[in-house]
Amino acid sequence: MSWLSRVRNGIPFLPKRQVADNLWHKCPKCQTMVFTKEFEDNLSVCPRCDHHERIRAHRRFELLFDGGEYQVLPSPEVREDPLKFRDTKRYTDRLRSARTATEERDALLNAKGRVEGRTAVVGVQDFAFMGGSMGIAVGSAFVAGVRAAIDARAPFVMFTAAGGARMQEGILSLMQMPRSTVALAALREAGLPYIVVLTDPTTGGVTASYAMLGDIQIAEPGALIGFAGQRVIEQTIREKLPEGFQRAEYLLEHGMIDMVVHRADLRATLARLIGYLAPEQEAA
Repeated sequence: MSWLSRVRNGIPFLPKRQVADNLWHKCPKCQTMVFTKEFEDNLSVCPRCDHHERIRAHRRFELLFDGGEYQVLPSPEVREDPLKFRDTKRYTDRLRSARTATEERDALLNAKGRVEGRTAVVGVQDFAFMGGSMGIAVGSAFVAGVRAAIDARAPFVMFTAAGGARMQEGILSLMQMPRSTVALAALREAGLPYIVVLTDPTTGGVTASYAMLGDIQIAEPGALIGFAGQRVIEQTIREKLPEGFQRAEYLLEHGMIDMVVHRADLRATLARLIGYLAPEQEAA
């Protein structure tokens, strides 16, 4: 044994310090490292740059409903993989993977509860489930949410987050655009308000349908909102688009939405709007 090996083996190395992998959160915008607990206590908003991270459906419900109490509404059963679609993977395999990762059946979840004492039905698209893409299941869940709001004589609040239509369902996915529009016509005929909260990102066929049909259009700060991507638009019109194009603040400045609301103020804002738009509903 060489002298170097003897010296190395004689040094009492301390065990590696164990640190939980989820102790810190790195902001994707400003790259700041924030304690995970501090980040979650701040509603998943970066305390330094105010970047609003994407959050899951159940977290939305907890932040919105009184006492974090709500009733998840059942989603309709739909036919899966109607086109027997396959690219690099079978569509059924992609669905299975998404369900395992998110523990949800599909990308849209409805719940019923109270917002500062007033009943509301709330739908939330989960971007974690195949990019929140709109397929038959999402369209059916949206219609079910509207019908639940009509039955409860309550407003319907929709949190959108999607990359657009689900390509694996082809024209059947695109048919959810007029289908959701017809459902909203029934909601308006019933005299009930429809409030949309646009979150990051809301794009494609979702933007071209129910995302932009609200009586009130709200957006979270910095949310990407648009139909086609910026690069596609620039290549089409052969011009450079302005800074911040398709972001919530730009759309507000140009009259496309009504307000940009920080996540910390969103619950109070929605409660106030529900009070304005559904005054006959008494707060409990």
